[in-house]
Amino acid sequence: MIRQQFIYYAAIGLGLNATLYAAYLLLTWRWMGSEAAMTITFSTGVLLAFFANRNLTFRHSGSHLPALLRYLTCYAILYVIDFAALWFFSEQLGFAHQIVQGCVILVLPPLAFVMQKYWVFTAAAASHTPSVAKAEP
Repeated sequence: MIRQQFIYYAAIGLGLNATLYAAYLLLTWRWMGSEAAMTITFSTGVLLAFFANRNLTFRHSGSHLPALLRYLTCYAILYVIDFAALWFFSEQLGFAHQIVQGCVILVLPPLAFVMQKYWVFTAAAASHTPSVAKAEP
């Protein structure tokens, strides 16, 4: 099961990341700086990947909203890592932002897969309903 999920996840991720990386290069070439372009492409990719991975990769049947909130938390963490890497390696060390962003999109997806598999789209998370403890008289 995990092998099939990873294959779906990789196929979705490769197609989406290739498209978004091309958009990133276009945006930085013509219209804006690297941080703004990364923010736009990252945000777009997060939303598209949520629906694709929820429905195709993990076949999650739980409530949309709690899964989306966990997913956004996951990607907020990944965004901070992405932004920090771009700032540090490009702005501070002088590496070309194109190379830095190209490397980052190879490193973050395995971390995202683990977070989604074991936290965002788990069966336990789908069936979790808060329980209220009743006080005994």
